[in-house]
Amino acid sequence: MNYRFANRMNKIPRSFVREILKVTDDEDMISFAGGLPNPQSFPVEAIKDATSKVLTQDGDKVLQYSTTEGYHRLREYIAERYQGQGLEVGVEDILITNGSQQCLDLVGKVFLDRDDGVIMERPTYLAAIQAFGLYEPEFHPVPLLDDGVDLHALETTLKEEDVKLFYTVSSFQNPTGITYSTSKRKKVAELMGEYNTILVEDNPYGEIRFMGEDIAPIKSYLPDSILFGTFSKIVSPGMRMGWIVAPPEIMEKLITAKQASDLHSNYFTQRVVYQYLQDNDVDRHIQSIRKLYKLQRDQMVQSIRKYLPTGVKHTSPEGGMFLWVTLPEGVSAMELFQLAIEENVAFVPGETFYTEDPEINTMRLNFSNSNVEEIAEGIKRLGKAIEKLQAN
Repeated sequence: MNYRFANRMNKIPRSFVREILKVTDDEDMISFAGGLPNPQSFPVEAIKDATSKVLTQDGDKVLQYSTTEGYHRLREYIAERYQGQGLEVGVEDILITNGSQQCLDLVGKVFLDRDDGVIMERPTYLAAIQAFGLYEPEFHPVPLLDDGVDLHALETTLKEEDVKLFYTVSSFQNPTGITYSTSKRKKVAELMGEYNTILVEDNPYGEIRFMGEDIAPIKSYLPDSILFGTFSKIVSPGMRMGWIVAPPEIMEKLITAKQASDLHSNYFTQRVVYQYLQDNDVDRHIQSIRKLYKLQRDQMVQSIRKYLPTGVKHTSPEGGMFLWVTLPEGVSAMELFQLAIEENVAFVPGETFYTEDPEINTMRLNFSNSNVEEIAEGIKRLGKAIEKLQAN
């Protein structure tokens, strides 16, 4: 059979991260590759109790079809939580999705035609490149600085290119761990207001701040923007519960696109998540995650300084799950990856996070899914692999 696939499928590579996860099944492998929350943080017993309660009290309803927008009380909970953070968000502004990954796909469906312009951070979230890439846009990468996007480059791109969307992970960015400063958030909001470009703000890690002061999303300065959220990092990634916050005109189109995709997100899971949120102190749970991740982050930073050679640079995130390592000029992280696997340690080479002209001497390390002993040993192994590469 000669399968006549859509042309777009020839342009979208498989996720390098997902392929790496197959390599890391070996029990001797220490993996910093996946973007995985620590399973120690999963509220297993509380979820079990919530599931039992939902089935016992309302089983005939929770196993039925539901509305596209999502469970009203869950959306109400999310809206109230935003309101407590100073954002003017109502129930009607929220659409429940199958994780924040579906948010990306729905926004792509609603906005992007072939060759439409999309500004992406450089580097950016790999799955966003995949999700938007299916709609064959023209990516315009803009560099990241220590406190967020390069404003001069952003404004130049907005002036010179016809751009529909600007996609950003504004807090503890995946892959770099970089967070936009408050002043930079305000300036980005001003720029978006001057140009006919929609800000798409992905914020999966915003509540996992373990150092410094909380910072409001850019949306708090730009009401017409789009904001993504998720329960994957504070409850469970396997439950695949996320949401989009958007203005009414955009929400109408998103709902139509979602109806064409899956009618509605898993209603049973929505009810279980809501029951869990009602029965438990979520803020206390988040504090426990922050405490755990800070220990792991600190261990990774200390181990990098101890075991990796001079000339290696790294970010020092104040939250989230990742940090970004820059090797000496000319050193290939992809070549290093092969040697690292031989040492039973894995990471993601940085070049997979670029839409074009990748910096080959970069890599992403995840600190949330390894205990402190594994982090120390894994970075030590990585140091040995770097020494071997430099010797060659």
